[in-house]
Amino acid sequence: MRRLFLQFAAASVLTAASIVTAFAHASLETGETAAGSYKAVLKIPHGCDGKATNLVRVEIPEGYIGVKPMPKAGWTLETKKGDYAKKYDLHGEEVASGVTLVTWSGGSLPDEFYDEFALSGTLAGVEAGQTLFFKTLQQCDGAEVAWTEEPAEGQNPHSLEHPAPSLTILAAESGGHEGHGAAPQAVTAGDLAITSGWARAMLPGQPTGGGYLTVTNNGQTADKLVSAASANAGKVEVHTMEVVNDVMVMRPVEGGLDIPAGATVELKPGGLHLMFMAVKEPFKEGGSVPVTLEFEKAGKVDVMLPVQAKPGGEDHSQH
Repeated sequence: MRRLFLQFAAASVLTAASIVTAFAHASLETGETAAGSYKAVLKIPHGCDGKATNLVRVEIPEGYIGVKPMPKAGWTLETKKGDYAKKYDLHGEEVASGVTLVTWSGGSLPDEFYDEFALSGTLAGVEAGQTLFFKTLQQCDGAEVAWTEEPAEGQNPHSLEHPAPSLTILAAESGGHEGHGAAPQAVTAGDLAITSGWARAMLPGQPTGGGYLTVTNNGQTADKLVSAASANAGKVEVHTMEVVNDVMVMRPVEGGLDIPAGATVELKPGGLHLMFMAVKEPFKEGGSVPVTLEFEKAGKVDVMLPVQAKPGGEDHSQH
């Protein structure tokens, strides 16, 4: 018994050490996804030798195209454009160049805090199993850290002192943001790309169900999801979840769901989601749910949500 306890304790220490090491590195919030629209969220966990970070520069890897960085209050945002190694198809348009370097500067991120720096773009011409490296330079007053090291074949990236933030490409049928099973290809409507769609399997007799997807606005003008409908439900609404007086409350989003220019909006368990009411027949795993989304500017678009059994998230059975 004592031996088992010691083995468990040793494993716990190693696990904790791994977590601390991983958190100490600059990294991407989502480290694996399928080809298509992708929001790269770069996490900067600390300063340089205790000094505050005042510049973050990211090299855009080949295969991540149409990149648009998100501005940050108090920081100056600059981009550098260049030619891609080859031509790509971006929403039906052939592109051969785009943003290759993004720099946020002039801000102040104290060593005791962490922050996130976001990019929106499309993964194109990439293959399952491929790894893209987002080489990052972090500068402080008189000091800097270059997160640029790539592991050799077979080498554990955690053994590197300054590993470059990396993204592993998944097969389309198993990919998706946060592992929610993205559709093989993005469904587009104007400047909008809809990915990662799925609906939760329902219990027999359950009157309501949940659906999830990601909308990326690759345009320069904001849009709005004004309505949704499905032949499998009497009514579909966009709902949000929030804690009110220590109680989780779900309510409809009034006036439509804003999709800001250059931004990605995720409908996911525990947050914004599609609410299917008066469901005609409970969603069964392996099936699919047709949904028509109507946007203020992009118009109507049809998407198909594969039904999957996923643990956690909101429970719609009590609506």
